[in-house]
Formats: sequence, C-alpha cells, structure tokens
Amino acid sequence: MRRHELVIIANRLPLKRSGRGAGGWERSPGGLVTALDPVLRKRGGLWIGWDGSSGRPARAVEHDGLSIKPVGLVPRDIENFYHGFCNRTIWPLYHDAIKPAEFNQRWWESYEAVNERFARAAARHVAKGRTVWVHDFHLQLVPQILRGLRPDLRIGFFLHIPFPPEEIFARIPWRTNILHGLLGADVVGFQTWKDAQNFSRASRRMADAEGVDSQLTFQGHKIRVNSFPISIDAEEMEKLAQLAEVQNRAREIRRGLGNRRIILGVDRLDYTKGIEARLSAYEQLLESGDATVSKSVMVQVAVPSRESVPEYAQTRQRIEQIVGRINGEFSHPGSIAVHYFRRNLEREELAAWYLAADVMLVTPLCDGMNLVAKEYVSAQINGGGVLVLSEFAGAAQELRQALLVNPYDVAGMARTIRRALNVPRAEQRFRMSILRMVVRRHDVQEWSDTFLSALERS
Repeated sequence: MRRHELVIIANRLPLKRSGRGAGGWERSPGGLVTALDPVLRKRGGLWIGWDGSSGRPARAVEHDGLSIKPVGLVPRDIENFYHGFCNRTIWPLYHDAIKPAEFNQRWWESYEAVNERFARAAARHVAKGRTVWVHDFHLQLVPQILRGLRPDLRIGFFLHIPFPPEEIFARIPWRTNILHGLLGADVVGFQTWKDAQNFSRASRRMADAEGVDSQLTFQGHKIRVNSFPISIDAEEMEKLAQLAEVQNRAREIRRGLGNRRIILGVDRLDYTKGIEARLSAYEQLLESGDATVSKSVMVQVAVPSRESVPEYAQTRQRIEQIVGRINGEFSHPGSIAVHYFRRNLEREELAAWYLAADVMLVTPLCDGMNLVAKEYVSAQINGGGVLVLSEFAGAAQELRQALLVNPYDVAGMARTIRRALNVPRAEQRFRMSILRMVVRRHDVQEWSDTFLSALERS
C-alpha cells in the first residue's frame, strides 16, 4: 500500500461489496460519500472504512482511482455498535432527541472497541506527519485514540449531523469520554456555528477544556473549533442535468404524470426527515379543493435505511399508511395523488427527477445540512423551480431564497406549498439564480479546501 498524503476515515467506504460490477464493488449511497468522493479523487489518498459486509474485511485494494482499506465488522459489532449505539443512542439524541435515545452499556463497549479498531487501522497505514480526516458520529473516539498511537499526525474531525445543546448532550452516560475523543483532534468542524458553540460549551462544562467557542485547550493541546458547511459537486450535478438523456427522461417523467405540477421529496427513509408531516400537509391541500393543487402530483422517493432498527420499520409503516389513505381518498383512474417509491435512484435518474420537479420539499425536523436541497438547486439549469426548505436544516443558513417552513407546523407548511405552486416565473428565476450562485460558489471543493487549510494551519 502506498504512503498517502490524505487519509479519510469514515464508518462507510465509498464502495460496498457486491456480486455485480467491476471487481465485486459498487458505489455506496449517502450524503457523506457524495460529498467526499470527489475530494479524494482530486487529492488522491486512502479511504478507511467498513465495506458493509459481515466478517473478515476484504484486502486493501485500488478501485476506480481510489485506494481502499476496509475495516471489518462482525455480526456482534453490527448489532451493538452500528444498530445499537450509533443508530439508537447517538442518532436520535443528536437530532434534538426527536425519538427517545436508549443507553446500553454493551452498546457503548462495542462503540469503544470499533473506534479503537478504526484508529489502529489508520495508525498502520499512514506515513509520518500526514493528515488524517475523521468523519461523523460513528467515530467520535478515533481522534484521541489515534493521537495516542501516532502523535506525529495532523488530525481533523468533521461531524455531519447536528451537535445537540449541552442540556441534551448531558444525558449520555459516557459524555465525557465522547468529548475527550473529539478533543484529540487539531480541528473539530461542524455544519453550523450553533453546533460548534454547543460542542465548545459542553467541552468546557463536562470535559474540563478551557478557552473560547472557536479555540479550546485540553491537556496542553490546542483545538480549533469552527463551522464548515458541507456542499456538493455542483459542476457534476449541472453536467448531469445538461445531458440529453437526462433531459429526455425529465420530459418523459412529466408526460407520464399527466403534465401536472410535480411536488418532489427525496429522502432517506428516516424519522428525522419529516416525511409524515409533509404528506399530511399535502393531504390538507387536497382537502381544501384548491384548483392549483388539484392539478399537481406529489412524488416521494424514500431510500431504504436501517430497516432492521424498529423505529425505522415503524416510520416506514406510518408513511405507507398515509400514502394509502391519501390515494384512497383523492386518486382517480389515470391520476394518482401521491407516487411513492421506496428505492435508491441512480444519479442520472435522480437528476431527471430534480429537473422535472416544479417544487422540491426538503422539510426535515432536524438535519445537519441536507445535500438534496443543494442538488436540486444545481440541477435547475433552466432557472425555474421552487425550493421549500425546513428552517431546521443546516442548509437554511445558506439558502435564504428558499421558501422556509417550520415542519412542525403542518398547516403553515400546507400554505407554503400552495404558495410555491403559485410563485410567478419571474420570481422563480430570481430566487433560483441567487440559490444557484450560492451553491456554485460554495461547492464541495471549497468546503474541503477550507477545512484542510484550517487543519494545516493548526
């Protein structure tokens, strides 16, 4: 294995094992992979992560221009570390405790063990003095462990989801351990400044760190803390939207839906995404009998996610019940009110749906950033379209020309969707031109360059 300039450590690899495709690998879904894949392809380096399989990891490989070092998880790790601590403790708690978090000592011990496994894999494969960039809530202990193993490394950490207020974070029995883990980094980055402040305040109160919100000192080690709003490869999405086959597919989608106004949602099937409230808002509009709404159709793409976790299975059941209720009440022969797809879409197909949609609903109850909002904006090469965006998504801090909504206010969301369907073309073009400029200017390369420059200066 080559000695690498940049090492990315994340729970998942950008590829997963598959019986299909070249060499038994295929692209992994998810926002983290979408954001980081172009960064590593541009800079070169190594990606350390789990390949999605159970048992012994595959050997380190070079695949499609990427250097990959898989870390293995056995069934016990998947159950306790991934489905347990990550998805039933950290995920709900960090998302404003939307669902009650569960605290289980066995899950925590597995979390510690897996984090040490990732740190040791990095320590073995990173040359002296190199830069390591650790990602997301699965690996919050890695910075401290890796610093103990390899004090010569420059270590950054970026959290892709929100960091909760200290009164919520304080509920975790192992809160000090997590903060110590993160304080092992030279730079700790977050999606918003509010998240960064939450972390710094928790560190001063619960981990004996000292300093101000933007810089802490812990055990003689200085840590820079800041917000680095993540973005997308805007150029790649624009190029997809310009492809003749994508534009033809968009026209085909519109014809297939009876040339009605298309209201689109694209989300992981997750209880934080606000899909149920969004459907209920659309149901209220249909009940109102509004003429504009009667000429519309809602399309919800729900990408399967963590289906073995009970809360996710329950969310899926509730969503499908609402879809069934709406269609039973408001569909007619040849005219379905809500089209619901529970699957992952290929990039070209996704770009076609973005291009076809008149209104995009991105209405999570709580979200670190939400890259779907930025992808939709980048795909609007014709200058139209209206983005309806939750004020509780990190993207709302940047995309101010979206129509912002409170996803807990179903009646208010219904009114905003009606407004979105009636925005004049000139206003659409004005709003979208500003949104596109923001996303193009602050793309994924700027995000990574800004973070890594901060890390190099640390």
